[in-house]
Amino acid sequence: MIEKMRKALDAAVEAIGGQPREGQIEMAEAVANALSNRHHLLVQAGTGTGKSLAYLVPALVHGKKVLVATATLALQRQLVERDLPKIKGALEKELGRELTFAVYKGVGNYLCLQKMNSAEQDPDSEVLLEIGSLEKDAKRLRAWAQTPGISGDRDDAPDVDRRVWYANSVSGRECIGKDDCAFGSQCFAVNAKAKAQTADVVVTNHTLLAIEIVDSHPILPERDAVILDEAHEFMDRTTQAVTEELTVARVERAAKMAKRHLPGKASDAFGKAADVFAQALTDFASDVRSDPTKAGRLPELPSQLEAPIRKVKECAQAVVALINADSDVINPDSMAERARVKGATSEVQQTATKMLKPSGHQVMWFEPTYSTLYLAPLSVSQVLRANLLTETPVIATSATLSVGKSFDAIAKSIGFVVNGSSGEDEDSEDEFEEGEIDPANVQMLDVGSPFDFAKQGALYLPRDIPEPGRDGPSSEALTELAELIDAAGGRTLALFSSWRGVEMADEYLRKALAELEIPIITQRRGDIVGTLVERFAKDPKSILLGTISLWQGIDVPGPSCTLVAIDRIPFPRPDEPVMSARAAEADAAGGSGFMQVSLPRAALLLAQGTGRLIRSVDDRGVVAILDSRIVTKRYGSVLLNSMPPFWRTSDGAVIRESLKRLNKDYLEAGK
Repeated sequence: MIEKMRKALDAAVEAIGGQPREGQIEMAEAVANALSNRHHLLVQAGTGTGKSLAYLVPALVHGKKVLVATATLALQRQLVERDLPKIKGALEKELGRELTFAVYKGVGNYLCLQKMNSAEQDPDSEVLLEIGSLEKDAKRLRAWAQTPGISGDRDDAPDVDRRVWYANSVSGRECIGKDDCAFGSQCFAVNAKAKAQTADVVVTNHTLLAIEIVDSHPILPERDAVILDEAHEFMDRTTQAVTEELTVARVERAAKMAKRHLPGKASDAFGKAADVFAQALTDFASDVRSDPTKAGRLPELPSQLEAPIRKVKECAQAVVALINADSDVINPDSMAERARVKGATSEVQQTATKMLKPSGHQVMWFEPTYSTLYLAPLSVSQVLRANLLTETPVIATSATLSVGKSFDAIAKSIGFVVNGSSGEDEDSEDEFEEGEIDPANVQMLDVGSPFDFAKQGALYLPRDIPEPGRDGPSSEALTELAELIDAAGGRTLALFSSWRGVEMADEYLRKALAELEIPIITQRRGDIVGTLVERFAKDPKSILLGTISLWQGIDVPGPSCTLVAIDRIPFPRPDEPVMSARAAEADAAGGSGFMQVSLPRAALLLAQGTGRLIRSVDDRGVVAILDSRIVTKRYGSVLLNSMPPFWRTSDGAVIRESLKRLNKDYLEAGK
């Protein structure tokens, strides 16, 4: 297969107008071997490797269905709209057969024609009537839905308010199913899934794959292998996907739906239980806001919430029982409405049940801003190992998989058995049945990057800036940042670990840089990242200030980004419930929560952040980390060894002079 794959890779590279790269070839061969020999593979492929082709080509040559799961929409679209279409023709000619690919997302990502055309009003559509300004969006969406040949995919739809989308879509639990739906033959989600069933390569997202794995319920097509791109995010995406949420809005929506579909004592009781729960949660939120020590992680369900949640559970259970007993409904619209009511009510019932009896392997917390109760697993590695890694070969790849040059932390978090340890249950002895794959049978590979980081970039590590505190960047750090931006002539991506840091920097820089023609683009809560990045990339003099969502996945090659400034080492916040609980569990087991949980998390995010600088062979610039701990603390070496190997210095004068010279070169070149 290797020789066949190499010829196919050459054809694909030629088709996109590229050049052979050693790291790409090495990775492609490793992926081909993993698919053929049916073992797992962890491969770190630095920026510029061309890792997408390095796994897509072997997957297509393999000739059996391969599932590719990505963390971000940007990469998903790149694969199905750019990479696969560009190489399809060349590979079909080389392999002598037709090649197919498809994208598949959760049901909620597609318009529901039944709900859109139903004469029955529900709480979702009532919102549109109450808020007249949404009517225009609703009409645009309806007009689009009637356009021949559309996908029905939210990402292809007109940009409409999220409430308009929710009023015209359903969750997987609320879907009646193709066979019972009047619009089953036209269903966008059904047609997308049908196309995915026959495709050679299916592109999906981490969340959908995680839900399937944890619930042990088939959502995605059967496959011979799974490729996880952006694999450093998979554990977090899995945790998010299976985190339970209980809110007043969710309970009230289910109660209103139940009353409309099934009026009577049961739905009346459900409505009253929803009201009592709403008041209890509002009171608890007020209590938490007045006493910040009560915020965050909860060792157990607060006593004042237990009875209201129990009543919600019992009432929801009674409604579901009545719906199940109501077998006389034959009208398609009524059947669809019943499915939606049952789905929404069952979800509330199941979440309430779990909240009332959390296990020792879960963490519960309350978020007062949105008055939401959460329940999340402490670890997902065991379920990933049992339901994913024993089923098919898994190829996990990213530009950042190693921490201090070791793959162990990320491997254990995904569920691989490393050095005889699963990273979770040291005493367990896993036995694998015939046909299952051993999670310890994993190859680990770092193919490097074609970029010469030491020549293309510098890492500035100032020693004399005070250690950051809880109140955001110090005045010294902000002063340093302003001087660096001035030297660079703008051209700066400034990354902060908190919204507080973004706001402080925005306020300071607008004063400090007032006399300079440097546009300041500041991320606000709810902003669309892609729009911000487009504005930043178009104006080389601009600077972009942002928080965690800008630390990864941002690709701005060229003169617009010659300085990446980072305000502090991105350790998890002490009050971050899941990470702090995982760290505490590691400490209780005799290990080190800091070394096993906090440091690896910070190292991966820091590697992602610093990776925003050099995006092409022509890029030049500076990464500045305005946190002296990276050079004064012993753990700094682990962080530094996780980053690209830039030339390092603590001499600010040298760095500012380099940035001025680079800015001058760009200006003279008209950039």
